[in-house]
Amino acid sequence: MEPTVLIIGAGVIGLACGAELARAGSRVVVIERQSGPGRGVSSRNSEVIHAGLYYPAGSLKARCCVEGRALLYERCEREGVPYRRIGKLVVACDGDEAGALADIERLARENGAGDVRLVDRDEIARREPRVSATAALWSPETGIVDAHALVSSYQAELESAGGTVVLDTELVGLERRGDRWCASTRSTAGSTEGERFDLEVPWVVNAAGLDADGVAALAGVDVDDAGWRQHPCKGDYFSVAPALGALTEHLVYPIPVPGGLGVHVTLDLGGRYRLGPDVEWVDRLDYTVDPAKAETFAAAARRYLPEILASDLSPDFAGIRPKLQSAGGAFRDFAIEEGSARGAPGLVSLLGIESPGLTAAASIARLVAAQVR
Repeated sequence: MEPTVLIIGAGVIGLACGAELARAGSRVVVIERQSGPGRGVSSRNSEVIHAGLYYPAGSLKARCCVEGRALLYERCEREGVPYRRIGKLVVACDGDEAGALADIERLARENGAGDVRLVDRDEIARREPRVSATAALWSPETGIVDAHALVSSYQAELESAGGTVVLDTELVGLERRGDRWCASTRSTAGSTEGERFDLEVPWVVNAAGLDADGVAALAGVDVDDAGWRQHPCKGDYFSVAPALGALTEHLVYPIPVPGGLGVHVTLDLGGRYRLGPDVEWVDRLDYTVDPAKAETFAAAARRYLPEILASDLSPDFAGIRPKLQSAGGAFRDFAIEEGSARGAPGLVSLLGIESPGLTAAASIARLVAAQVR
């Protein structure tokens, strides 16, 4: 049968939306220009399940993070997606930062981030003997997840509900014709590269991540007038030498910095430790990590892990966040909007889906499904 919804992008958000819509009876096709799902923003991050500590009360980021976190833990249990509810300490290294910590605690409680509480130097030492800090906020609901397994679980759910994922296919045109969208696509696969295929559907979900503003523009939306111009923001990660052993039992974060959450200590489900990410607004997509940044990363981590040296760090990977916030700009929320008011009825666009997007995927999917009639 002919599809009723076309989703652009097979990252965790696009696949979560596809699974939600297919379960509700829509005939869903997801297209992805890469040769596999979840190879963009979804796989280049800390793989953290966020509790909802930092976001302004009532914002989409706060609401979707808290609801999405609960749904994600349920999903991991139900579908066998590997995860650990590992907990997190947000540390203050001096008296000035202790005041900021109290503000985070207040906001976290208002957001419903779980049983967060302030802890003193003695409790920090008991929990994390190698961490030096004057105070910390303990977040027991924070966890880590296998992002690739999560993406695969959404794809499996989508396909079991009758949906289709088409890889190696990029969108090159999107035009409204009557009550339907005509989407022009082109193959990016080696043997069929350049082959074109057109598809007509009543609904399009723009979950294109870093290219979401380009897709909106392709559909005729004035992205600057809408405030939908995305600003790529790069974050590098460095791996920590295994010779240092188990640095921490939990995730350890500093007080947030403009544009990000600061260079923090994360570990994956395999027990590997990383430092990152930093914040660097960029004008092109480049995922190389400059080894010369090792000293800067080590200095940032030494504020709360005094033993870290630049020689302990090796370049690992980089991610790029699709921020609506520009360098030095104020907080920007997720933008999730059906396009009738902008002359694009039947187009649901998702812009600025950065952290906590991985955590919030199931909640975001519910919002999108509610807009598709």
